[in-house]
Amino acid sequence: MIKNYIELRINREFGDIITDYFDFFKQNIKKFTNTFISYNGIFFIGIVITSYVLVSGILGLIASNENASFLGAVSNDDDTYWMIFFIGMGLYFIIFVILGVLNYGLATSFMILYDKDPTNAFTKKDIWLYFKGNIGKSVLFVLLLVAIYFGFLIISVLFALIPILGMFAQYILQFFLASWLGVSFFEMLQNNKGVVESLGEGWNLVTKSFWKSVGVNLVMGLLITILLGLASFVPGVIFGVYTFHVVENEVSLTSNVVATVIYTLSLSLFLGIMIYGQSLSQLVNGFLYYTLHEKTYNTNTRKRIEQIGEHLDA
Repeated sequence: MIKNYIELRINREFGDIITDYFDFFKQNIKKFTNTFISYNGIFFIGIVITSYVLVSGILGLIASNENASFLGAVSNDDDTYWMIFFIGMGLYFIIFVILGVLNYGLATSFMILYDKDPTNAFTKKDIWLYFKGNIGKSVLFVLLLVAIYFGFLIISVLFALIPILGMFAQYILQFFLASWLGVSFFEMLQNNKGVVESLGEGWNLVTKSFWKSVGVNLVMGLLITILLGLASFVPGVIFGVYTFHVVENEVSLTSNVVATVIYTLSLSLFLGIMIYGQSLSQLVNGFLYYTLHEKTYNTNTRKRIEQIGEHLDA
């Protein structure tokens, strides 16, 4: 067992989950980030290409509308730029489904192997091989996740009609969904269950500790958002400063290659940081999963009692 190994299968209280997660994060951030970069690299290239297509469409629409307003007529280029825009959005959807499957799977597999191997000797190849055997179920899970969040958006619109209370209800539902889906994904990969069965077990675990689950995702979601906000500071400043330059000097957006490059890279960096944040959030749900599972089934506690009994018999 490695020094300062953090055992996952413990019935932790709310504060202990937060504290131990940060200890785990500090000890494993380098190894996890290396795994993240290794398997996401090729998709980041896809994000840059897709961002270029999307930015080209948006800048084209802006320039086209400005020209149309100046000439007092409808631009004939609008249809072309709208097509480019929707192609970019379609590519984004495909890439983000792929990245959702990949990073949900990698983060979950990382913690499962960490739980199984206290020596922390597993490699990024071991993580991939473990996840590889569950790709089919993971794809189905993420597609179902997209459908669930689409339903959540509809409910959010209804909550928005309720002053103050609707806002709180929306946030509670949002963090409950994050807990339920994250814990269910862990159940699916940890115990090799089907998608529907895992969602049922995840629901059982989370609803029994509703406020703990919501609270953990609320606090950690806020902290991770602040962390990612700081990481996004550089691309955000570049984006803002250059936009100010464009407005002040009336720079042509469509004919300026520098504008397209800067906006493409800024958008790509921002999205890459968001994707990394998704992985960190799933690690949080890993701590929550093992806590709730131990609270419900006492698996590790019974195992230790049996080991004590065997030692006494010997």
